[in-house]
Amino acid sequence: MPYLLDVLELDVAAATVAPSGTLRTTPQVITQPPAPSVKPVETDPVNRRQFLSAAATSTGTTLLPAATPYLESGRRIGADVPRQLQQRTARLRRLDDFMGGGDTYATYANELDATVELVDQGVYGDTTGRALRAVLAEQAQLAGWAAFDTGRYTEAYRHYMAALGASKESGDRSLAGNSLAFLAYLEWARGGNGVELATAACETAGRDAPPAVRALLWDRLAWQHATVGNARDADGALAVAEEAVQEETDRPEPDWVYWVDTDEIAIMTGRCWAELHRPLRAIPALEGALSRYDDTRARDKALYLSWLASAYLDAGEVEHAAAITGNVLDLSQGLASTRPAGRSRILLQRLQPHRSVPAVSELLERAPVSVLPA
Repeated sequence: MPYLLDVLELDVAAATVAPSGTLRTTPQVITQPPAPSVKPVETDPVNRRQFLSAAATSTGTTLLPAATPYLESGRRIGADVPRQLQQRTARLRRLDDFMGGGDTYATYANELDATVELVDQGVYGDTTGRALRAVLAEQAQLAGWAAFDTGRYTEAYRHYMAALGASKESGDRSLAGNSLAFLAYLEWARGGNGVELATAACETAGRDAPPAVRALLWDRLAWQHATVGNARDADGALAVAEEAVQEETDRPEPDWVYWVDTDEIAIMTGRCWAELHRPLRAIPALEGALSRYDDTRARDKALYLSWLASAYLDAGEVEHAAAITGNVLDLSQGLASTRPAGRSRILLQRLQPHRSVPAVSELLERAPVSVLPA
């Protein structure tokens, strides 16, 4: 049984928010002044990304955590406070579109710590308490994702378990399912098998979950199947995800699935088939969606392009794979994330036997030393 499942029941109890300070992270507090106003250079995607990051920093990451003033003004927490905190969490979540976990972790962890203090010390009714724990679960997922994005797996695990405990206390099955899906992804990254956790994520959220939630959880299950070579199960899970994302509904979707659309499902479809070494299925799905993917979302585009390059290598198109890998390296410059570098290293390792090809030789010569294979 996977490592995370071995300790799941034990750690969920420890991840609840009742003991004061259980989720403390003591990150470095950001104290720098807001970044100066600059104009974006529209002709340079990297400069435009830097502009967006600076703008996000000046408007979001230098502020005090939103929960802090509520305790300063008294211990009674009104029913509108969770909604206000949720709206701020939604704004902070958008930082992840343009910034790596190394840029956002301290902000997310500070926000989480302040909410934990509010939950511990505030006075509120049961309904408000459940809503506060739902906010706490969302914030713990954000902190866990930022930690994961920088390879800090121990911190990511702790945050994800905290999110799972808080989401169960809130009664939000979709949030609990998402916490399990994050744990599945972490299990895979640590070299394990995340299928069981990803399956539990879909079962926990249930078939009556909002369509975008079902799409997200089932495409994450598809990925876990693909990573262990289960092509048939991956294909079936992708079909469920695609059907869900196209479902029309009047039901409100949680903000944490705001980015789930048909292109995201297509990208996961391409990634799964690339992981399964089926380039004829992977390439069309990835190329179609990535043609509409802005370079300012550099980390994610670099990662997704890396699977496109891998698929072209499987198809025997070495020069094209090298050209795409060059784009991956360019987009990865300056990112506070370890994942694009890891994918770049895998691609360069696969390209090394083809170094007699001029495009590959040039790529290996210009690649940063940090991503060159030993």
